[in-house]
Amino acid sequence: MAIIITDECINCGACEPECPNTAIYEGADDWRYADGTDLDGDVVLPNGKQVNANETQEPVSDEIYYIVPDKCTECKGFHDEPQCAAVCPVDCCIPDDDHVESEEELLAKQAFMHKE
Repeated sequence: MAIIITDECINCGACEPECPNTAIYEGADDWRYADGTDLDGDVVLPNGKQVNANETQEPVSDEIYYIVPDKCTECKGFHDEPQCAAVCPVDCCIPDDDHVESEEELLAKQAFMHKE
């Protein structure tokens, strides 16, 4: 399952540089699938969605830092625990019940984004 940043976020930014997938963005910032990944051009995501990895996407939140669920792997393949949750001073990085994925699915997503 992906991690979500709740509205308790104080916009300190501690989480953003810790994400190995560049899945965390400041509120109101646009994002791209290509940011911090090996994705480029037209791709089919593991969930079947077709996208151009280089195209700018709308912000998930306009007010607080946010995590892109399609890019979040809970740090699987990189760390033993989600790094955003480990550094958050107000504990607002929590599991996202709307995006439940198995460890196998998270590792497959990580491998897809970071061709080894």
